[in-house]
Amino acid sequence: MLDFGGLNWWAILLATVASFALGWLWYGPLFGKAWLEALGKKAEDLEPSPTPFIISFVTALVTCVVLAAIMQGLGIANVAGGLALGLITGVGFIAASMASDSAFCGWGAKLWAIQAGYRVVYSVIMGGIIGAWA
Repeated sequence: MLDFGGLNWWAILLATVASFALGWLWYGPLFGKAWLEALGKKAEDLEPSPTPFIISFVTALVTCVVLAAIMQGLGIANVAGGLALGLITGVGFIAASMASDSAFCGWGAKLWAIQAGYRVVYSVIMGGIIGAWA
C-alpha cells in the first residue's frame, strides 16, 4: 500500500515548481513560436487568464505526488532511479496517451511532440529531484 504521509513534500513542491518553470521556458523562448504555429494561432489570439496556469500547476502537482508515491513504493531512492522512472512514466503513460488523443483530435505530430515532449521532460526532472531528496 502506498504511504502518502511518508512522501517528501518539500521535494514534491520543488519538483512541481521546477516543472512549472520548465513550462515557461518550453512554451516561451524554446518552443513558443512553434507551439503557436502548431495550434494555428498568434500570440494576440491568446486571451490572458490565470485558469490555465492554475490547472497546469495542479496537474503538475498531482503528477509529482503520484511519481513520488510510485518511487517510494518501488524503493527508488536516488537520482538515477528517479530520472529513469520519470522517463519511463513520461513516455509510457503521458506521451503514449497524448499520441492517442492527438490522433483522434487531429492535433498533428508537431503539436503532439511539443506538448508530450514537455511532459516527458518534466517527468524526468520531477523524478530526478525526488530521487535526489530520497
